[in-house]
Amino acid sequence: MPSLVFKIYPDNEKLKPLLKAGFSLFILIFFLFSPLIPIFENNNSAFRILLNKNVIAQEDSNQTNLDPVEERRLLEEELKKLEEQIVQTDEDLSRTEKEKNTLNNQISILNKEISKLNLQIQQSNLMIKDITIQISDTGKSIEKTSFEIEDSKDKLANILRTIYEEDKKSLLEILFTEKELSDFFDHLVALETLNSKNQELLKGITDLKSYLEDQKQSLDGEKTDLEKVVAMQTLQKKDSESTKKQKDTLFKLTEVQYQQYLKQKEESEKRRAEIKARIFDLIGVPQAPTFGEAYELAKEISAITRVRPALLLAVLTQESNIGKNVGQCYLTNIDTGEGVRAESGKVESRTMSPTRDVPHFLSICQELGRNHLNTLVSCPMSYGWGGAMGPAQFIPSTWVLYRDKVKAITGKAADPWDIKDAFLAAALYLSKYGATDQTYNSEWKAAMIYFSGTTNTKYRFYGDSVMKIATQYEQDIKDLEGSS
Repeated sequence: MPSLVFKIYPDNEKLKPLLKAGFSLFILIFFLFSPLIPIFENNNSAFRILLNKNVIAQEDSNQTNLDPVEERRLLEEELKKLEEQIVQTDEDLSRTEKEKNTLNNQISILNKEISKLNLQIQQSNLMIKDITIQISDTGKSIEKTSFEIEDSKDKLANILRTIYEEDKKSLLEILFTEKELSDFFDHLVALETLNSKNQELLKGITDLKSYLEDQKQSLDGEKTDLEKVVAMQTLQKKDSESTKKQKDTLFKLTEVQYQQYLKQKEESEKRRAEIKARIFDLIGVPQAPTFGEAYELAKEISAITRVRPALLLAVLTQESNIGKNVGQCYLTNIDTGEGVRAESGKVESRTMSPTRDVPHFLSICQELGRNHLNTLVSCPMSYGWGGAMGPAQFIPSTWVLYRDKVKAITGKAADPWDIKDAFLAAALYLSKYGATDQTYNSEWKAAMIYFSGTTNTKYRFYGDSVMKIATQYEQDIKDLEGSS
C-alpha cells in the first residue's frame, strides 16, 4: 500500500505539510462534534418515529391517489380485518374481565381467610395466656401443699417419737411418774389418736399434691397443643398472605392487559368509523353528504322533530343511500306517466302516476326552476308506480302535503332534492306516525307507513331492514362521537 501511494505521488515530501494539516483538521473536527454523538444516539428512536410518520403519511397520500374503486376495495378489506379484530378483542376483554372477577373473588376469599386466622390466633393466644396463669397458680398451690406436707411430716415424726419414748418406759417409771395409771393410758390413747388424724391429713395433702401435679401436667400439655395450633395457624396465615400477594400481582397484570385490550378496541373502533365514513364517501355522487355531515344534519332535525338521528339516517339510507341514488328514470310522457331509464334508455311504462302525481311533479319543478324532462325520479318496482323524488324519495302527491311545513321551518321554498329539506320532511312524516316515542315498535310502525302507507306485514322486510340499519348507525354514531 505505501509503495502504491509513493508511486502515485512521487513527490511526497511536498505532501507532508498538507497531510499533517489534514490530520490536525480531522482531530479538531472529531473533538468538536464527538459530544453530539450521544445526542444523535438518544434521538435515534425519535428520528425513526418521525421517519415512520413520514412513511405513513406518504402511504396515506398514495392511498388517496388510488382509483376510488380500488381504494374502496382496500378499505373494505381493512374494515373486514378490523371487524374480526374487534370481535377478537371483545372476546379477550370478556375473558380478561372474567379472570379479573375470578381473581377478585379469590383475593376476597383469601382476605376473609386471613382475617379468620388472625382472630383464631388471637383467640389461641388468649387461651395460652389463661392456661399459663392457671399453670402458675397450680404451681404455687403445689409449692404450698409441699410445705404443708413437710410440716405434717415433722409433726408426725414428733408424735411417733413421743409414742416410741412412751412405749420404752418400764412399769416402775410409769408408776412413779404418773399420779394415776389411767393418766398414762389416756396420754397414750391421745397420742395414738393424734397420730391417726395426722396420717389422714398427710394422705389428703399428698393426694392433693398428686392431683395438682396431674392438673399442671395436663395444663402444660394443653398449652403445648395450643402453641402448636398457633404455630400452624401462623403458617397458614403466611401461606394465605403469600397466595394473596401472588393474586394481587396477577390482578394488576390482568388489569393492565384489560386496559390494553380496551385501548386497542377503542383505536380499532375509531379506525372502523373513519373507514366507514370514507367508504360512505366513495359510494355515490360527490354532492351527497359524508356520514359525519349527514349525522350532524340528522341531529339538527332531531332537535326540531324528536325523531332519533339513527332512525332518520336509516330511512334515508334505505330510500336513497342518503342522497347517493335519487333515481334512475326520467319522466317522458306527462299524459301516460311513461318514462325511460337514464343509463339504458329502456322504456318504463309506470314511471309516475299520471293522475295522482304528474300534476304535482310539474308544479314542483316549475316552482324550483327545474326541467321535468331531465330531473331524475325513481323507476317503478315490480309493483306500483315510480316517481319518488330526492334523497327522501317522496312521491309528488305526498311531498305537497309537507311542502308548507318545511317552508315554515326553513324560511325558503321547500325542495325535495335539497338534502336538508328532504331530511326535515322525512322526519316530519315519521313523527306524525309515532316515531317520536323512540321505541322499537313505534319506529318500526312509522318506517312501515313511510314505505307503503300501511303496516301490512307483507312489507315487513322494509321495517326490519330499517331497524337493523338504525341499530348499526347507533353504534357508528357512538364511534364517531367517541373519536371526536
